[in-house]
Amino acid sequence: MLVRVAPSRLGVLPTTPNPRGPRMKILKIVPERCTGCLRCELACSYVQTGTFQPAKSVIRVSPFEGHTSYAPYTCTQCAEGWCMTACPVGAITISPVGAKVVLDDQCVGCKLCTIACPYGTIFYSPETQKAFKCNLCGGDPACATACPTQAILYEEAETADWLGSFAAERAERRFAVLGAANGGGH
Repeated sequence: MLVRVAPSRLGVLPTTPNPRGPRMKILKIVPERCTGCLRCELACSYVQTGTFQPAKSVIRVSPFEGHTSYAPYTCTQCAEGWCMTACPVGAITISPVGAKVVLDDQCVGCKLCTIACPYGTIFYSPETQKAFKCNLCGGDPACATACPTQAILYEEAETADWLGSFAAERAERRFAVLGAANGGGH
């Protein structure tokens, strides 16, 4: 499973020039290497919440075949961006590292993004009444750093910019609204 996002139209530059297309850092999951140690869940929950609470992690480890094999899974930062397109208030945007992130100050807690995600990797917090998901830890994913077997890697890969024009249009509308709210008008 690869994370594929290249929001180059939002000012994010590819990390390495490539004549075949943009390259960005992505999370690469290698399930065969996972031992089910759950270090990724602990590291993620600590970075996201400041506490070791795997239930609040945005990466999960699934056991298979009677706990004889495991596979970590998290938001793939998919190019289609179903969560982002489903959000009626534009509270999900693309960060400079290519992660789709929930803007807490704009999220109304409607949960449409959680329904729209076909991977089940965007969550709802009853405490905050907001959606939350993987934000790639701002470009230094704790899950990849914590994984002792390299079942989770953060590496460069080719990406497809299928969402660039939509994201650019949404960003322009968002910044126009913010400018008007701050007295900029246009």
